Amino acid sequence: MAELFPSIQETIAAYRAKTLMPSQVAAELLSRLEKENPELNAYLRTYGTEMIEAAKRADSAYATGKARPLEGIFVGIKDNLLVSGTLTGSASKMLEGYVAPYTGTAVKKLFDDGAIMVGKTNMDEFAMGSSTENSAYGATKNPKDLTCVPGGSSGGSAAAVASGLCHIALGSDTGGSIRQPASLCGCVGFKPTYGSVSRYGLMSMASSLDVIGPLANSVGDARTVFNTIRGGDERDATSHDIKGAKKLAAPGSLKGVKVGVPREYFLPGLDADVEGCVQKGIAKLKELGAEIVEISLPNAEHGLAAYYVIMPAEVSTNLSRFDGVRYPASKMKSAASLIDGYVKSRAAFGPEPQRRIMVGTYVLSAGYYDAYYRQAEKVRGLIIKDFNDAWQQVDLIVSPTSPTVAWPIGEKVDDPLAMYLSDIFTINANLVGIPSISLPCGEADGMPVGIQLAAPRDEDMFLLDVAEAFEKAGIGSAD
Repeated sequence: MAELFPSIQETIAAYRAKTLMPSQVAAELLSRLEKENPELNAYLRTYGTEMIEAAKRADSAYATGKARPLEGIFVGIKDNLLVSGTLTGSASKMLEGYVAPYTGTAVKKLFDDGAIMVGKTNMDEFAMGSSTENSAYGATKNPKDLTCVPGGSSGGSAAAVASGLCHIALGSDTGGSIRQPASLCGCVGFKPTYGSVSRYGLMSMASSLDVIGPLANSVGDARTVFNTIRGGDERDATSHDIKGAKKLAAPGSLKGVKVGVPREYFLPGLDADVEGCVQKGIAKLKELGAEIVEISLPNAEHGLAAYYVIMPAEVSTNLSRFDGVRYPASKMKSAASLIDGYVKSRAAFGPEPQRRIMVGTYVLSAGYYDAYYRQAEKVRGLIIKDFNDAWQQVDLIVSPTSPTVAWPIGEKVDDPLAMYLSDIFTINANLVGIPSISLPCGEADGMPVGIQLAAPRDEDMFLLDVAEAFEKAGIGSAD
């Protein structure tokens, strides 16, 4: 598919020039889905008939000069984002058969601009995981190597983009779930500022951390999607319009931009080949005019521990609504008692959701709230202060996205701690609420490596400007 639409803008230009039509792309895409998706498992469900009909309407829109900004652009939607009238289950048996009653704000904005849904992408169940192996419907495979994981929890969205089975895809990011799979699959993953995109219509995992964002093949495409979906929403009290002020001195030039390199992110445990690729990326930033400054984030090392107290606590609260009474997995009719019904129904959760619900309930329980949850929130405050102090010295912070490249399917699935450590470089951006992006910056052992850039709150457009300058400088998966 890459040869059909290398970018959103080039695709739209081809549509307008009548050298390519949405119905042609839809037909080719449907053919490729039938051949490739059964093995890749990037999509849980595809909507071929609806996609073809929507493409025909897009053809007419271009023929009559009434095309909307994203007319005929094909998108994958993560299975935890509601789309009215479609099965939406967060890749969980708990919600098997659940039909979404409305369409979430971010998705609706894409549809209103003419985007066409290909299908619902696979994910770790209720977004809990870093490999998309926790899906109740089987693991997604990495299109770069089908024996490896694509990352998670937005692994289906990353795999769909990287394999050319959509123009762009939406994912959700709670602790790195857009950026980490983007790194492992070799595409762009952008986590916006917390609240800059409405969460209305997102099945909540951890409400103070969740962010909706795009996965794309270029920074330009990620920017296009972000500009469409961002903005305040009266149905999400945490949403707002970004008000960033930073700008590049000149397009493509990083002259005057100070980039911080946290010493705490380049310690033993980081794969040597991954570090080598990231150091080349840092050198490229310097070539583009940036000043590289070593900084310290002294509490960054505690972010993983704080996250795995705060996140499960919010999970246990959010997932308490799935009680087996109001949702399709109900076993109440066949239960011997109310308690028996609850037990049977909640057994529909997979092992990872069960683990996080239990941990979260424990840290919020009487006698343990102060010892665990309150202390984790204090650590979160210290991490926020570290980043605020860093912004007095630098404009951006650079780091690896993942400590390793994609690993073989099954290697870490029975070792939760090893799996959690794969998010060690991405989690702090969620705790702090800042925008962050993963970009391809080379390969190690034949697999993609990602470099992560982060900026202060609301400086999303500045971050995208820098990312685009980096991308155009030629550092990528082929280097």
